[in-house]
Amino acid sequence: MKKNKIFKFWMPLLMTVLMFSSCQQNEIGSSETSNTTKDASTSSTSNETQAQATDGKIKVGFVYLSTAGDGGWSYAHDQGRKYLVEKLPNVEAIIVDSVPEGSGDVDRVMEQMIQQGAKVIFATSFGYMDSVINVAAKHPDVYFLHCTGFKQAANVTTYDIREIEGVYMTGVAAGLASKNGKIGYVAAQPIPSVVRAVDSFALGVKSVNPDAKIQLVWTSTWYDPAKEKEAALGLLDTGVDVIAQYQDTPAVQQAAQDKGALSIGFHSDMRNFAPKANITSFLWNWGPFYTQEVQKYLDGTWKSYDSWIGLKEGACDIVPLNADLVSEDLIKQVNDLKPKLINGEINVWAGPIKDNTGKEIVPSGSVYSDGDLRSINWLVDNIEGSLPQ
Repeated sequence: MKKNKIFKFWMPLLMTVLMFSSCQQNEIGSSETSNTTKDASTSSTSNETQAQATDGKIKVGFVYLSTAGDGGWSYAHDQGRKYLVEKLPNVEAIIVDSVPEGSGDVDRVMEQMIQQGAKVIFATSFGYMDSVINVAAKHPDVYFLHCTGFKQAANVTTYDIREIEGVYMTGVAAGLASKNGKIGYVAAQPIPSVVRAVDSFALGVKSVNPDAKIQLVWTSTWYDPAKEKEAALGLLDTGVDVIAQYQDTPAVQQAAQDKGALSIGFHSDMRNFAPKANITSFLWNWGPFYTQEVQKYLDGTWKSYDSWIGLKEGACDIVPLNADLVSEDLIKQVNDLKPKLINGEINVWAGPIKDNTGKEIVPSGSVYSDGDLRSINWLVDNIEGSLPQ
């Protein structure tokens, strides 16, 4: 019975993802590929120096956890890759997708990219961290950038986008849209960046709907459409009327539409997958950062650092709210937040804030620090759920 249930969930989702992936792959040029590394014809070689790279083409590697057509995390990074090659025509991209975290494949893929001449490599998943450090130590002339990680080296930059303000805006939208105060959230892995997003969303809900509760479920997977949808349906069956996500596919959005609920997307604009449910989505904008860092390499000015930019820098945003599903007043309330969040008039993490055990974590008159936010491991008090042990 369990296999039949998963098959029932999987087939429509698989068809959606495959159609989306096909559409995206048709846009990829002949010098780029998915699932395998494909050598492009350029003047770069694996042993060229940084100075030599400025004279011609430069190969840039992208390692993705899932397919570029997932509609979520990898799709958002691939949009950043497309922005990069548009802005810097001398860039040739090498793409390898569906590379599992914590496997020997990560090291192998990056080594192959370097053999093909890659001088800059973007590793776009948290679980690639140790592989990045290991391979970087062997290739000091290659610039590695690891997304959401915390380990740096002389040639390893860590980078992330400060999603706090944007996610807070989606929380406000959910809090205003909910009629019964029961809001669901399907989350992937309990790493700090996900916990921070869930908490920031919950704080947004609380700011406009203080009695609302967020029912949180963890899937322990980044990319599993069937599992994501099953988790969402479980929440919707308890009566939640708005559901949000930090997952890589639009499965949660589709579950909401199936059940006649409203939904909040994540990573990319998910409205096309569930036009009768999706209110808005949180968006990443990786392209300008990718362009900036490759240009630094070309200019010979790159160096290791930690990047954490957000709404103020245009690194993230939300999709315009769906006027077919929510009122003009709700749209105005959410839109009015953006300039106040950018100029600091509203600080998402200003106290008092308690965790969901009742302990005060951020006292009145203080603000939770960025350092604490980068390693956060607790849930705010309007969340019903816990962190997996």
